[in-house]
Amino acid sequence: MEIKITSPAFEEGGMIPEVYTCDGIDISPPLKWSSVPQGTKTLALICDDPDAPIGNWVHWVIYNIPGDISELPENIPPEQELANGGIQGMNDFRKIGYGGPCPPGGTHRYFFRIYALDTELDLQPGATESQLLKAMEGHILAEGQLMGRYSR
Repeated sequence: MEIKITSPAFEEGGMIPEVYTCDGIDISPPLKWSSVPQGTKTLALICDDPDAPIGNWVHWVIYNIPGDISELPENIPPEQELANGGIQGMNDFRKIGYGGPCPPGGTHRYFFRIYALDTELDLQPGATESQLLKAMEGHILAEGQLMGRYSR
């Protein structure tokens, strides 16, 4: 089963507006999703850039989003625990929350991947992408992705 994830800020494969990058004010873009399967307890989201010179670069890790939530507004604050119950992890900028596209050169792809999970994860705030992926093993009911691009 696939979750449909979209953003009112950019289309699938489209350019991410500068406001959501290090060249702008570096706020998280608004995201919406649908087709979440029944039995979903929580959602997790990872944003990463596989085109980074050193390999995959993680821009955002967020988990334990309640399963009945279907969107994230823009400008999610860089707090460990969110008002909606979600918990944010550590990105590769070594910060909690969202860190926008900031490629050193060329056009990079940024994948926003959402996962529907059958459980609440036992992870403290500040977990890394690899810790999240390990904790999700065996609990993923469905997933979806939105890809945006950015170049400086």
